[in-house]
Amino acid sequence: MSETLVSCARRSLIRAAGATAAMAFAPWARAALTIEIIGGSGREIPITVLPFVNQDRHADKVSEIVLADLLRSGLFRERSAGWMPRFPSEPEEVDWRNFGNRGVENLVMGNLTERSDGRVVVRFRLMDALKKTQRNGFVFTVPASHLRGTAHRIADAVYEALTGEPGVFSTRICYVVRGRGRFELHVADADGANADFIFSHPEPIVSPAWSPDGSRIAYVSFENRKPMVFVQDVADTSRRLLANFEGANSSPAWAPDGERLSLTLTRDGAAQVYTMRADGTDLVRLTNSPGIDTEAHWSPDGRTLLFTSDRGGSPQIYRMPASGGGAERVTFEGNYNVTPRWAPDGRSFCFIQRNSGRYNVAIQELGSRNAQLLTDGRNDSSPSFSPNGRMILYASELNGRGILAAVSRDGRIKQRLSESSGSVREPAWGPLSKSR
Repeated sequence: MSETLVSCARRSLIRAAGATAAMAFAPWARAALTIEIIGGSGREIPITVLPFVNQDRHADKVSEIVLADLLRSGLFRERSAGWMPRFPSEPEEVDWRNFGNRGVENLVMGNLTERSDGRVVVRFRLMDALKKTQRNGFVFTVPASHLRGTAHRIADAVYEALTGEPGVFSTRICYVVRGRGRFELHVADADGANADFIFSHPEPIVSPAWSPDGSRIAYVSFENRKPMVFVQDVADTSRRLLANFEGANSSPAWAPDGERLSLTLTRDGAAQVYTMRADGTDLVRLTNSPGIDTEAHWSPDGRTLLFTSDRGGSPQIYRMPASGGGAERVTFEGNYNVTPRWAPDGRSFCFIQRNSGRYNVAIQELGSRNAQLLTDGRNDSSPSFSPNGRMILYASELNGRGILAAVSRDGRIKQRLSESSGSVREPAWGPLSKSR
């Protein structure tokens, strides 16, 4: 097998994981990701978030989480309200006279009220400080333990009102942490908080993929010294074996309706793309090439698959009907393009491109042959779009350790997410919250 084939096969099949039973977590397992913002859009929206009345009675400070979410997006800049003698929670309590002179345009305010049953009523308003009118506002009644999630939902509402795009602060991400002789599949809030593992094993875990409703994660486990595909319930951590055919089983990806998955199998020789129902029945082979076909990913409408193949001599990205049939090559720049991921709007896709020995995230419009490089790391991998298509999460390296990073689709906004106790790889961004 040529070096090119070996490299393609290694990147598609050697993604590891698993165990027959989850092991007890170690202290490092709950360490949260920390986020460092490296770049901005250059045209940020001014935002002022006032401390919510009564929030100091709780560990999770709602206004601080809301502001951190918005600033982390790279699309907002803070206008401080430290000059105000007191912080109101209702529009009629606001003295609007000095706002225009101080550059305050968008004002978030709110309050928390504790009920006798232990639940908390959270009220918030987004005000146009120049017009003195309300742009948005909600009331949430939640357990005190859900205040962080409520803050993310408020940030989503503010983001959408001011940008016209859905916010993704209340979504979740998953990733694999390697440390102290084992691998752990973690799930966390999009800001890296509330991190917890749902599965662990001494052997590698790779290729996690969220179901469209966010309730399950498919992944590859090497627990029996062989790549097998499992599906795990996120809430109760129960799991079942989906694919354990002869040879390698890898690269699971969900169809948009959640009824089928694509995966790569070597049961008939070389790696080829198959689909099967989510219950493990109705296996269908889609590709039949003499080379390696792998890493299939479904279009948002479920009609088309992008996948990696070296059928033309080097790993490139191809497109084919989800029901099978002829494949069309879609990448032509460079001799190594792998791991395609559709954008949520179905008009573009991201992937990994090799350039001068470096592996970087690139993006390309469908129908165009021109790719735009978005990152400049030495070994970037596993790209995953945010549900609104604004950001791309991916794995990278810093000082010899695996970290997660994110970049906006135009390359302007960059973030770095690191975990203090282990090397982090294999990220996947979950779908929009079901409560939206």
